Amino acid sequence: MAMPFPFSAIVGQDEMKTALLLAAIDPSIGGVLVFGDRGTGKSTAVRALAALLPKMRVVVGCPYGCDPANPGAFCDSCKEKAAEGDLKTRQVPVPVIDLPLGATEDRVVGALDLELALTKGEKAFEPGLLARAHRGFLYIDEVNLLEDHLVDLLLDVAASGENVVEREGLSVRHPARFVLVGSGNPEEGELRPQLLDRFGLSVEVKTPTDLPTRIEVIRRRDTYEHDPAAFVEHWKRRDGKLRSRLTAAHKRLGDVSVPDKALERAAELCMALGTDGLRGELTLMRAARALAAFDGDAEVGDKHLRQVAPPALRHRLRRNPLDDSGSSVRVDRALEELFGA
Repeated sequence: MAMPFPFSAIVGQDEMKTALLLAAIDPSIGGVLVFGDRGTGKSTAVRALAALLPKMRVVVGCPYGCDPANPGAFCDSCKEKAAEGDLKTRQVPVPVIDLPLGATEDRVVGALDLELALTKGEKAFEPGLLARAHRGFLYIDEVNLLEDHLVDLLLDVAASGENVVEREGLSVRHPARFVLVGSGNPEEGELRPQLLDRFGLSVEVKTPTDLPTRIEVIRRRDTYEHDPAAFVEHWKRRDGKLRSRLTAAHKRLGDVSVPDKALERAAELCMALGTDGLRGELTLMRAARALAAFDGDAEVGDKHLRQVAPPALRHRLRRNPLDDSGSSVRVDRALEELFGA
């Protein structure tokens, strides 16, 4: 298996990297959408993040990777093992599962295990991609080209955190909570509004325009491809520091306070921008809290809200026929009016 490019070695694209780190610290933020030019490191960053995360503990033999520390979310198999006192655990890497555009619904949600059915006459469930992604990341490249029936399916699972399969005589329910990460090129089509709203953070990535940055990207990529092992070893210490910081932030998250003043600021900003519903405020608050935890701060303040506001809100704005400014410009303008320059 190829060694992923080190996360700390990715040049630039700071907003994308921060958004991915925040989603890893607090999965309730709701995932990350990365839209932009081809060849800007979108896929590289997602796979690098997975390699950066500390290993997670799972129940041995569980096809869904149930968390032994959370019995309330056990699948039926793990509940039986726990009742019998036969619950063994082990550590595994955090899964990053690719959902191909051409994947069938059976491949995504799971289906009847045909081999067992034909050879032994047993009716058994063969888990799909959603089962493998539980407690990890589900990555969809070119998410704006995903077929409508798969979009509907993902919306249902993302809302409930559970995959329900009722087909071919099977009736299966299993946990399916994952961080949804989508990437794409806006020139190839827009994303359905229902799915767009499900992403907590939306990031815009662009091709670097300054010469030193472009040269450094090329240099690092070429060095990595020439000798991946040596390159990963060179960046191992920096990735290790970042991993420790992530782990500490995850543990600290519950202790970070969100004062009423921060909630007022978040609500005022969303009202000024005219965002639909209250999901904008929730995402803004959660992302700001995760950033405060990552920075080692005890409470959420204006600096955290300002930094996470663009990715949390830019994809939630209504089209304004009297204002042809881009969504990022509108968010920046509202931030200046509310928080000052």
